[in-house]
Amino acid sequence: MPLSFLTADRAFDAADDVALPFDDRERWRRPYRPGPWRVGVAALVLLLASFVLLAGVVTALTASLSSAGFCFVVALVLIACALRMLRMGVWVSARGLRHVSFPVTRTTPWAQVAGVRTVQQPVRWLGLPRTVQGQALALSRAGRGQQELPPLMTTHNADFLGRTEAFDRAADAVEAWAEENRKG
Repeated sequence: MPLSFLTADRAFDAADDVALPFDDRERWRRPYRPGPWRVGVAALVLLLASFVLLAGVVTALTASLSSAGFCFVVALVLIACALRMLRMGVWVSARGLRHVSFPVTRTTPWAQVAGVRTVQQPVRWLGLPRTVQGQALALSRAGRGQQELPPLMTTHNADFLGRTEAFDRAADAVEAWAEENRKG
């Protein structure tokens, strides 16, 4: 069973000359693959969840069911967190641009997008408080006050740390989606 949220479409690998190589433009898609940091952390969380599930089974066989239920609930929360981490990123469709972070998802229709551009600025390293100089993909909205929006993606987040070429390709793809859909 393919996990559509885990892999980007293969069309970006095969068609470098086409900016928007998709037939079904209504489907939400991430125009890049999740990075090794994101996948590695999610795998570790899933490994921890498997140990907690095993502990829940052992607890159910030897102790009270309420303790086992607690273990199962903790394991389900860990699995949900791992899946949410894999889902994080920038998603695009003909309807708009969606920025999925861990606690919240923000969707901006293309009519409200004034521009998407790559800027050089201090960015957070792997989402931690430490900042380093890097590039960020910034979204500016039309018709709203100049509120400071968090960057959509950076060269130092879990998807692109150490992969600047992948960041450039992903930023170009999101900018192409924005340009194409703001015209139409």
